[in-house]
Amino acid sequence: MGITVKPVCTKREMKQFIHLPSRIHKGHKNWIPPLYSDEWEFYNPDKNKSFQYCDTIMLLAYRDKKLAGRIMGIINYRYNEIHKENNARFNFLEAWDDREVIQTLLEYIEDWARLKGMKKLVGPLAFSDKDPQGFLVEGFSQPIVIASHCNFEYIISHINDLEYKKEIDLVVYKVSIPEKTPELYQRIADRAMKNNNLKLHEFTRRKDLKPLIRPIFTLVNKTFREIYGFMPFTLEEMDDFANRYLLIMDPRYIKVINNEMDETVAFIIGMPDISKGIKRSRGYLIPFGFFQILAASRKTTQLNLLLGAIHPDYQNRGLDTVLGTAMLNSARIGGMKYIDSHLEMESNTKVRAEMEYMGGQVYKRYRIFYKNLKSGNMKSAERKIRKLSEAECSD
Repeated sequence: MGITVKPVCTKREMKQFIHLPSRIHKGHKNWIPPLYSDEWEFYNPDKNKSFQYCDTIMLLAYRDKKLAGRIMGIINYRYNEIHKENNARFNFLEAWDDREVIQTLLEYIEDWARLKGMKKLVGPLAFSDKDPQGFLVEGFSQPIVIASHCNFEYIISHINDLEYKKEIDLVVYKVSIPEKTPELYQRIADRAMKNNNLKLHEFTRRKDLKPLIRPIFTLVNKTFREIYGFMPFTLEEMDDFANRYLLIMDPRYIKVINNEMDETVAFIIGMPDISKGIKRSRGYLIPFGFFQILAASRKTTQLNLLLGAIHPDYQNRGLDTVLGTAMLNSARIGGMKYIDSHLEMESNTKVRAEMEYMGGQVYKRYRIFYKNLKSGNMKSAERKIRKLSEAECSD
């Protein structure tokens, strides 16, 4: 009977969409399940406010009536307006090693995007750079951390064959934590703090972090404008971050620098790797998942960097060394052996130089692809998308 494609329009189909990766990656030793409670909220327009300014489509593919793949298409109109683009996005593409299924899913998103007036399709990219992005193209034997895609190599082969090209690469560094922080680092850090009349804040209690959430993300909004895919945080998103993540954050790995007026001018956030705990929990916090994740955070020897920023007026003043030195010291005391930098834009030479200055080496590489959308047969595309809309469930 070949391949059929249907929109996700019922709770049962949403469950299939969310849980399909666990079937595809069964036996894939590096795959980490998502936290399923977060997944249900992410795909829920009532919970995820990004749906308010984005157009979306979620599809399931079936081969001979058996579930065979999934994909999501997104048009972020707010981002397009800011950056003067006409781009659609695809993400959360999952399928077995079946070229026809992958091609069919992508072609549906291409047709949908063309009908919406888009000129280019990029991905994997979701609502913003806060979401998992890019396909892994190097480092397939390396462990995956949370908020990162884990894909098989065959996906890349099929994507290339389907005439998708490199849009941007994101690299991940692995930094070994030295037994002793180099004296040069410490001297530079001390001089930077003194010359700029700054104060470094370090923490031991989670309750002390909450007042800093809005200043931190306000700083992110000022400094991340040129980051690919970045969307500014709203106040609601800032508060949501605090409510969702503070419970699992380790205050020892959060460093904040304030100026003489007590304004936040730089920060860095790290987090003990909890991937093994999530894997043991199979993605469920209840009944024992939370404790498995907590135990993993206490046993791990890897620290994952999540976010950091320096105010433009304070860049090139040594604050990066202040934050790096403080984080290295805390990581060493906490028993960490390695730091994972998370995703850094390949073109961000400044951050890359800092990682390499500390002895970091690229050990994973992710790629966002693009395809220019040709005008093609619009009537045929319209018929395909109309069939999808006709298949949707009535309210």
